[in-house]
Amino acid sequence: MARRRTETMLARRLVGGDGDTGRRPDELIIEEPLEVRLDGHLVGTTMRTPGHDFELAVGLCFTDGLLAGAPVLSCRYCGTGSAVETEFNVVSVDTAGRAPEPVARLSTASSSCGICGSVQLDELTDRLRPVPAQAEWSLDRLPAVVAEVRTRQELFARTGSVHAAAVFDPAGAVSLVREDIGRHNAVDKVVGRLLLDGLLPAAGRALFVSGRASFEMVQKAWAAGFELLLAVSAPSALAVRTAERAGITLCGFVRDDSFNVYTAPGD
Repeated sequence: MARRRTETMLARRLVGGDGDTGRRPDELIIEEPLEVRLDGHLVGTTMRTPGHDFELAVGLCFTDGLLAGAPVLSCRYCGTGSAVETEFNVVSVDTAGRAPEPVARLSTASSSCGICGSVQLDELTDRLRPVPAQAEWSLDRLPAVVAEVRTRQELFARTGSVHAAAVFDPAGAVSLVREDIGRHNAVDKVVGRLLLDGLLPAAGRALFVSGRASFEMVQKAWAAGFELLLAVSAPSALAVRTAERAGITLCGFVRDDSFNVYTAPGD
């Protein structure tokens, strides 16, 4: 079902801090809670931009390790009542009980926050194996990827307030773009789409994120099996250490035709 993703509201336009040019309509992104349930059990609630909700729910369950290898058999709205009663803000992921019962998050995750410290690097190393290198990456193509994704950020062009995540190949061809007010959500939507299409692990593919490369961004890329992570902004020190453990090439701080390479397995 198509959901409204933006809302038009009136705003005063000020020029130079004191020049009031009057009220005019401004298109704003919509932010609503999405409750995610796995086999009827509460996983948690995240603030998101409506749209691609099934992808988000599936991707979140996968990147947080909640599926534990169990196949997703179905995904539907509701779980605590009818879809209309819950305003299409509850999604239930079903594995027929094959996934372990999740431990619910204690609080609502904001649109800027993922798991935020609930998973430690050593625990990730125990759960995930290093990503095998299967492709040769021409790093000189990366600035063109950033430019291509920008042309496909429809919601950002209209509102200026959403993040993007995208999938691209070694030739720099972008195959999938998702947007959301939360950067973690945008990544989960991409990963969820790949899982539902049977394209995980993402061997021979790379992940683009429009913000910084935090620990959680690298963790999600690692879980999905991406070989390279490209971020517009800089990474954190923990993100670099995590990428090294994962065997992921980590690039960031893109400025025009330049960028930094923080990890490059095999060099």
